[in-house]
Amino acid sequence: MASALHSITLRRLAIATVVVMGAGYGLAFLYAPEDADQGFIQKIFYLHVPLATVALLGFIVAAIHAIRHLRTGDPKHDARSYVSIHISVIFGAGVLLTGAIWAKGSWGVWWEWREPTLVSFLIVFLLYATYYPLRYAIEDRERQARYASVFAITAGAFVPLNFLAVRLAQPLVHPRTFSSAGGLPDSMLFAFLVCLAGMALLWTTLVWFELDAKAASANLGRIRRRLEATA
Repeated sequence: MASALHSITLRRLAIATVVVMGAGYGLAFLYAPEDADQGFIQKIFYLHVPLATVALLGFIVAAIHAIRHLRTGDPKHDARSYVSIHISVIFGAGVLLTGAIWAKGSWGVWWEWREPTLVSFLIVFLLYATYYPLRYAIEDRERQARYASVFAITAGAFVPLNFLAVRLAQPLVHPRTFSSAGGLPDSMLFAFLVCLAGMALLWTTLVWFELDAKAASANLGRIRRRLEATA
């Protein structure tokens, strides 16, 4: 019964994700005006910035679960921390790809080292890319989980520094979305917020789905071992 309710809730979350993301990108392309300087290429902002924001917030969520894992020793928090990092790294790859496309459309080059937002995010992304070799270099499961949690907490401390560096630096392309001075027009801001909500729902859905898949795989493994022991 609980499993059926869980599946229904996940299905509803997935439907809500599709609806909100569809509405967000409908607004981005049909309601929000084109940027006066960059033209149509600026529309990638509604994908690029939500991806980056949600990915960085996902790293913070991973750090919170890592702290809870070290305090309680409960493996479910280690699993949640791992999956949060996994999905956020995938989102991070999307950030770098869309950032390169934006740079090519705006400057004619695939990468611009003078853009602090791209460079600072690349540093964070490369930092989290080392999470996997570090984790799987340790064979003992308990030590592996503890070391991975320490990494997630330490790396998570860099995320607020990333936000701060971007806010203090002078951007070349990225607008100050939530700035009271020189921020987005209301129509663009509304479309962006809906896209951001949709991206957050997508991240949550993917994390939930992967956790369910891992739990199902673990249960299947236990059933197989019992059958083999009985045989």
